[in-house]
Amino acid sequence: MSLFQSTTRRLVFQVYCGLKASSSKKQKFCLEMARPSSNMADFREAFAKAKHIAVITGAGVSAESGVPTFRGAGGFWRKWQAQELATPEAFARNPSRVWEFYHYRREVMLSKHPNPAHIAIAECERRLSKQGRSVVVITQNIDELHRKAGTKHLLEIHGSLFKTRCTNCGNVAANYKSPICPALAGKGAPDPETEDATIPVEDLPQCEEDGCNGLLRPHVVWFGETLYPNILTEVEKELEICDLCLVVGTSSVVYPAAMFAPQVSARGVPVAEFNMEATPATNRFRFHFPGPCGTTLPPALARHETEIIS
Repeated sequence: MSLFQSTTRRLVFQVYCGLKASSSKKQKFCLEMARPSSNMADFREAFAKAKHIAVITGAGVSAESGVPTFRGAGGFWRKWQAQELATPEAFARNPSRVWEFYHYRREVMLSKHPNPAHIAIAECERRLSKQGRSVVVITQNIDELHRKAGTKHLLEIHGSLFKTRCTNCGNVAANYKSPICPALAGKGAPDPETEDATIPVEDLPQCEEDGCNGLLRPHVVWFGETLYPNILTEVEKELEICDLCLVVGTSSVVYPAAMFAPQVSARGVPVAEFNMEATPATNRFRFHFPGPCGTTLPPALARHETEIIS
């Protein structure tokens, strides 16, 4: 097992509580290093030479499409924060309430569209693939906006709002129904005064595999759960071969994803951060471009004058 793999595996356990870096770890994050550059011309030189580009994205890129983040002040659904509902225990206690929350999020996403950052990444992947170069998107987001934008090589490390998993047989399936089941039609309003629908379990989404009829749950990684091992293995492989890494719209504080880019940087690979503001990891990277991702990313990933287009 490589150093990258062993370090990542040690950190995976921290997703059990959705842990953020402790103050001591944050101090280690901000080692005394040269300030990252915001020179776009220098970044463009690195971009022109790169053969395998890894793009790590977080909630910031989706926020520009109007997707609720459920973080910080006002980040509530009714009177609960996401971390109170996105747990196996919450689902076991009240599957109706949890499904109302996720039904609301699914319905919201049906009205949202990729923004210029999503589109720039997808267009870059299409263009570079014709040149024998590769782009992989490693996203913490569960909204599928990268997929809507046309990204093909996509690793959704926290799952998807539009996939379900059976709690009985374990079958995972794509599900774009609206509503996902009749009983949830018109339910899920986020207003704090809204009463729970208290839907019977047998009326909640059910598995359609022959003879199963088990209760479905969203196929997402909840607090208290580890990342899917097969996805994590793919992420490790991609980060080991990348020769340029972009960190887009992520706070770099939630583990284990917070360590992906710093570990890439530690082996000398250029890392460029595109974010509204600096993060605890900023000083570990070669480049930092502040501002909305939809503004900063398209010119960064546009066709370079040295590219040969067949």
